[in-house]
Order: sequence, then C-alpha cells, then structure tokens
Amino acid sequence: MEKEKSPSPDKIPLSAWKTLAILSSIATMVMYAETMLVPSLPHIIREFSLPYSISPWILTTYLIAGAVMTPIASSLANMHGKKKILLYIMLVYGAGVVIGGVTNDLYSFIVARGMQGVGMAMFPLAFSIVREQFPRSRLAIGQGIITSMFASGSILGLLVGAGISEAFGWRMTFLSIVPITALLLVVIMRSIREGQIHPQWQPQQQGNGASAGPPAVGVEPKPSLDIYGAVALAIVITSFLLLLTYLRPDAGGGSSMPMLLAVSGVCAASFAAFVLIERRATHPVVDYHIFKNRTLLLANVMIIVIGFSMFMVFQTIPILAESPEPIGFGADVTEAATIQLPFAVILLVFGPTSGFIVSKMGSIRPAIIGSAVNVLGFVLLASFHSLPWMVSVSLGIISTGLSLGSVGIMNIILLNTPQRQMVSSLGNTTLLRIVGSSVGPAMAGVLMQTHLVAADGFSGTFPAPETYTMIFVGAAILATLSVVMSVLLRKSIPVSLRTA
Repeated sequence: MEKEKSPSPDKIPLSAWKTLAILSSIATMVMYAETMLVPSLPHIIREFSLPYSISPWILTTYLIAGAVMTPIASSLANMHGKKKILLYIMLVYGAGVVIGGVTNDLYSFIVARGMQGVGMAMFPLAFSIVREQFPRSRLAIGQGIITSMFASGSILGLLVGAGISEAFGWRMTFLSIVPITALLLVVIMRSIREGQIHPQWQPQQQGNGASAGPPAVGVEPKPSLDIYGAVALAIVITSFLLLLTYLRPDAGGGSSMPMLLAVSGVCAASFAAFVLIERRATHPVVDYHIFKNRTLLLANVMIIVIGFSMFMVFQTIPILAESPEPIGFGADVTEAATIQLPFAVILLVFGPTSGFIVSKMGSIRPAIIGSAVNVLGFVLLASFHSLPWMVSVSLGIISTGLSLGSVGIMNIILLNTPQRQMVSSLGNTTLLRIVGSSVGPAMAGVLMQTHLVAADGFSGTFPAPETYTMIFVGAAILATLSVVMSVLLRKSIPVSLRTA
C-alpha cells in the first residue's frame, strides 16, 4: 500500500490566506482614513484657526487614544477573545468616522479623532490572529502582505481621498469610509474563526502528554483589566505632549512659565504613578517583564524611531507642499498628495517583497539595511527639500528603508516572543510605535511654530525653510541611532534565529 504523503510543515493553509486577506483589509481601511486626512491638514488648520504648534493634536489625539486603548484591548482579548473585542473596537471606530464627517467645531472633531484612535487597537489583535495560523518560516510573508495593505490604503488615501477632499471637502472623505467599515464588520463577524492555530505554534507533546514548554503551575489566573494603569498612561502621554507645546519660545514668555511648571509636574508625577501601578498590577498595561529580553527591548526602541519618523513626515510634508512660493511649493491638495505618492507606492511594492526578502535573508540583515537606507533618505530630504521632485525621490527612499526595517523588526519580535505572551507583546509594540508616532508630529509642530515668516500677497505666517532642514536633520540623526541599535540587536539574537 502506497504511503500517503504528509503535508509540508511549512505549507500555508488556505484558511490562513483567507484570514490574512480579511484582516489585512483593516490596515487598508485605517490607512486610507489617515492618509486622506494628511493633504488636507493645512485646510483644517486654517478652518479651525490653529497655530502650527497646536495642529499636531489632529494626529496626536488619534494616537493617544490608540496608545491607551491598545493595551486595554490586549487585556480584554485575553479575557473575552480576540474576535469579540476586535468587533467592538470596529464599532467605536465606525462611530468616530461618522462624527468626523459631520462635525463643524474643533472640540467634536477632536472627540471624533479620539474615537478613531481607538481603532488602532485592532492591529495587535489582527496580527495575533494571523500569526497563529502561519508557519514560522512563512510568517514574514504574512507580515509583508499586511505592510503592503497599509501601503494600499495610503495610496487610496492620497489619490482618492485628495480628489474627494478637493471636490467635496475633507469631511466627505470620512463619510466615504462608513460603508467600508460596515462591510468589514459583517465579513469578520461571519468569516473569522479563532483557535485555528498552526501546529508549529502549538506546544509539542512529549510521551506522557506533557507540554515541552514551561510547566504550568496550578491554574493560570483569569486576566484582569488594569484600568488605573491605562488612565495613568493617558495622563503621561498627554502631559508630555502638552509640555512640548509649551516649550516653544513664543508660548507667552514668562506668562507661560506657571503652566509649563504645572504640566512638567503632572508629567513627572503621572509617570512615577504609572511605574508604581504597573509594578504592582497582576496584568499590567505594559508588561515590562517582556522587556527584560534584550532583543525585544532593542527591537521595540527601533519601532519607536520608525513611528516617530513616519508621522513627522506626515505632519511636515503637506505644510511644506501647500505653503506659498518661495517658502513652499504653492501646491493644492491634489498636488500635495502627488508629491507624497512615491512614499506609498514604494511601500506597496516593498511590503510583500520585503516579506520574501526576510524569508531568504533572515530578519536582522533587512533591519540593518533598512535603517541605513532611512539615513540616506532623510539626509537627501534635509539637503534638497526646496525641490518637489527631490522630496518625492527622498520619500521613496525613506519608504524603502521603513518597509525593510518594519518587516524585519516585527519578525524578530514575533519569533522571540513566547506564545502565551504574544498578545501582550504585540500590544506593547503597537503602544510604543504609537508613542513615537505621537511625539514625531508634536516635535515638528513646535519647530515649525518657532520659525515663522510672512509671504507676499498672503495673510498669516508660514514655517521658514530652515525649519524643515532642522526637522529632517533630526530625523537623520535618529535613523543613524537606529542603525547602531540594529547592529546591537544582531549581537543579542541567538545564532539559530538570525536566519529566521
């Protein structure tokens, strides 16, 4: 009798591809929503009469809500299941999109942005579900495809979103997302199943039926929600960003000093409280035990740098493009989107490609190369930001570096995290990426507000050209530090995992 051929352990099941296709669509939806807003930032700033130092709150409110909700969602997912919490978060996100499309005042707009930010907590849950269904050797391919779906959303946001904004106003871009959100909600509800774990991620059984992994001691306690830690974290991030806002020289001179001291005190006190709460919490918002692993610590610091760099570009380039000549390029919304288009297109090309590259080269070499490419991109951007075509070229180079670096680093995190800590680890990683993403535009906004010039024939003031040089040089320095960290990361990874 002919022996039946057993399936390859590295084969990706059809159900895993189906799950990946559905959940990666979340990335497309969210990135469309965010990117379509970016070219419209100058219009929103003018409509609500915002100074440049306050305008980053359009992005950072979204990010703060995501930073707070991400670890909470991870804890809730451990308690009630990933799919159930994912659906609830999508409902909140959808409500925020609707409010953003009908709002007429700044305060309700900020509330809407906060509700949309809750949606960022969808990513670690989706990543965790996808990760369970892919074999270890093919995990980078799944991550690369998800990255490419982020890029697809960015391209749609820049092209379709800019066109909608130009023709119907920026509010209509929010309303265009509502039917997509509703459709995805129904598809996930009906098609996604939890518990389909690939055999390579399941504990191997020994002869007596015991797991080959760490032995369980008694019954694992039911996870609890660290609400005090979440509140303290929200206060820490908000007060720190407020502190950056009040540090600018034009914040009122001596009259702003009491507020500056007060915000500094709140930031320091809330940070101390957060550390104490997390050390005592049974299931902390930030699982600091994970960061005792040097590999995970370095990888997550690099994730912060990636978030910082990406969102600093999102905040800066539209304002540069739409400022009047000779300060900027004098572009409209569509032209500003076109200048940024290479960033998204390269991300789309290198998203799935970088996944295959990681599968062939391992995770660490693409991370090192990506960091070095980022340095080149930011140096070019700092040197030639007066030329629209060079800005586009530089953004394409930066996008290449971010694609390689992101997939490589995420793969390192996924491969070095124990299965039972996966949701918490991905929650921590998403949280730290959000923190970096929050600080990036805030720093850019402060620098832009401190160096303003007038333009002939235009009312108001605009960031001076040297401001952009300072911003991009700062990003290049951070990218250089990221190269150093990636080299240190290589030394901390076990030899057996360097080619994984």
